[in-house]
Amino acid sequence: MCHACVIDSVKRAMISRRDLFRGAVAGTAAAAAGIAGTTSAFAATPSKVVDLTYGYDESFPTYFGAPGISSDQRFNFAEHGFNLKVLTVNEHTGTHLDAPLHFSADGASVDQIAVENLVLPLCIVDIREKAAANADAELTPDDLKAWISANGPIPDGACVAMNSGWQDRVSGDGFRNADSDGVMHFPGFHIEATQMLLETNAAAIGVDTLSLDYGKSGDFKTHYAWLPAGRYGIENLKSLDQLPASGATLVVGAPTHKGGTGGPARVLALL
Repeated sequence: MCHACVIDSVKRAMISRRDLFRGAVAGTAAAAAGIAGTTSAFAATPSKVVDLTYGYDESFPTYFGAPGISSDQRFNFAEHGFNLKVLTVNEHTGTHLDAPLHFSADGASVDQIAVENLVLPLCIVDIREKAAANADAELTPDDLKAWISANGPIPDGACVAMNSGWQDRVSGDGFRNADSDGVMHFPGFHIEATQMLLETNAAAIGVDTLSLDYGKSGDFKTHYAWLPAGRYGIENLKSLDQLPASGATLVVGAPTHKGGTGGPARVLALL
């Protein structure tokens, strides 16, 4: 179909939808009284929804420093009657998933993560105090033990997320926090904490930094331990300080491109 035909078709559809909407308003209003008395389709409605996802563009910090996304606007509303962009995206940009395939030869790709593992209890381990004092701080077994002492066992299928307070640095160079040698300094999971969680039925771990491993890691021990075990990770979470240590439900809108090693995701917490 030619571009001109597409544009004309879109414009006709827009006019038709406007007319349809006008005609439907009266019927919707008349039915409202009956709908008001019915039972909600949801078993329970959350009292609060917190978006843990960054909006991102070419300026958002990335692990390698290069822009993680670019866009080319092929159609615009003024000329064509609709907007359309072509995106080029690094899978590991913004708030995103690390699938098992990311650090294994034959692990599950992002589209193969079981959907039951994408709605899960959220456990937030707060290490902000020590991260403020030391950019190379790590979430350790002692941090996990303190969380368990205060909140009980790690729930089956949970996501255990590190809150280091790193989101306060996202608008500047301090998020990557690279030194003169190019070595980055930011918090992550200590391998011994990762191994401790592998003894539980946790499905995911998450961080508010660029990597599951702390910034200066050269061996990515946590990545190599966690992902090949069939678990997944979430990096660049935000707004963890708006949530309790336990009790929230995480909803992970994982991408489904086949064979993906990860991908940008919309991550919501429900209370």
